[in-house]
Amino acid sequence: MCIRPGMPIRDAIRALDSGGLGIVLVTDEELRLLGTITDGDVRRAILAGKSLDVTAGEFLDRKQNPVYPEPISAPVGTPRSALLRLMRRRTIQHVPMIDEQCRVTALVTLNDLIPDQPRPLQAVIMAGGLGTRLRPLTDEMPKPMLPVGGRPLLERTVARLREAGVRQVSLSTFFKAEKVLEHFKDGSEFGVDLEYVCEDRQLGTAGALSRMQVPTVPLLVVNGDILTSVDFRAMHEFHREHEAVMTVGVRKYDFRVPYGVIECDGVNVRSLVEKPTYSSFVNAGIYLLDPLTFRYVPKDIPEDTRFNMTDLICRLLEAGHAVVSFPIHEYWLDIGQPADYEQAQDDADSGRLD
Repeated sequence: MCIRPGMPIRDAIRALDSGGLGIVLVTDEELRLLGTITDGDVRRAILAGKSLDVTAGEFLDRKQNPVYPEPISAPVGTPRSALLRLMRRRTIQHVPMIDEQCRVTALVTLNDLIPDQPRPLQAVIMAGGLGTRLRPLTDEMPKPMLPVGGRPLLERTVARLREAGVRQVSLSTFFKAEKVLEHFKDGSEFGVDLEYVCEDRQLGTAGALSRMQVPTVPLLVVNGDILTSVDFRAMHEFHREHEAVMTVGVRKYDFRVPYGVIECDGVNVRSLVEKPTYSSFVNAGIYLLDPLTFRYVPKDIPEDTRFNMTDLICRLLEAGHAVVSFPIHEYWLDIGQPADYEQAQDDADSGRLD
């Protein structure tokens, strides 16, 4: 988990993704600690539009509003109880251990101190869509149950949640709900405790929340047609760092205008840009909600009305609550069209989903 300051920051991102610890340590050749780069640091840089074509050392110098500007460490030999108190006081998950010469000797994580602790998260997967754009594949099978690389898409999402430490999972169902129940049953075969939220009609992308009990811990909401390798643990830490009421997963989307764009001031042409590319962040269909958000979910949704996640976001913003965005740089695919489904199969065959 150590990288040199002259290494490309993209190497640090690969180390973050492969290591799964949410942190890399920047050290010199003698392993003296120079700084840390966390998953949150990288995502804040993406949101700020910062270039990732820099070295790890340059990235450290340009950190945008880091939660802790100086790396938090502890001397070798610090008792486990003291490390645990430090992590809880600073709300961190990792502590580099250093010797008298500031050389890194180990990295202690919260999981090392308290192993096998379920993450304080619940999840609900919205799996009730009709999947009309994928017909005839979805004539007799709900879209989230379509096989991707020999496994139902929904099973892959459940596995990702389990790997992130989530044990309590709800499935919102509507179309061909029996197919989902027959496959997953109580969830024990898949390492989770499953409950079902059965919609008697389509209630909207957030409507199923009205049929659920208010959770006592943050709730992950994942669209059932999303295929992704996003780190849900990192999203939870980001949510806690920013003290958000709601965190929205976003994806950078580039749109290339196939024409020359002319900017005018009245009748006068001021500039012309040939086939420019514009970038923005789009909704990725993954959300993290604090229990407080359920105050803004209607208990009864009138007939012929749907309550969507966009409605919930607007209500929270109007009430002055903190809604933050979490950029997803990992693999992500919205399976909405036949071409998307074909892409998912190709990615599974090539090993991109492993």
